[in-house]
Amino acid sequence: MLAQHESVELAEQFIAETLQKENIAPGTLTLHADRGTSIRSKPVGALLINLDVAETNSRPYVSGDNPYSEAQFKTLKYRPEFPVRFDSIADARAHCQQFVRGYNHEHRNSGICLMTPAAVRDGTAESMRA
Repeated sequence: MLAQHESVELAEQFIAETLQKENIAPGTLTLHADRGTSIRSKPVGALLINLDVAETNSRPYVSGDNPYSEAQFKTLKYRPEFPVRFDSIADARAHCQQFVRGYNHEHRNSGICLMTPAAVRDGTAESMRA
């Protein structure tokens, strides 16, 4: 989700919609989050409890506690087509949507045996490796 601002309502919406869209069963997800005000809010905390989502948090003042997310952001920002500035939020959304599709389905990640994240997630990596 790419929004003009961060809010509790957007965090709730994002988490609930993602769990439903990805068909994530209760009790099977751990959400790693920074210590931002939205994720620490009582409404989001209650949502996570209601959806049976476990939570881990970054250590205070440590920005690199989520290496997966940090690697993805670095890959995004160091691509040659990453602009110095976006003309609008719509341009930023379009750019990020294209990047996420490519990152998940085309980008070969050295940390997962040069498989794509999508292949690991959907279970086809094992047959590809064989």
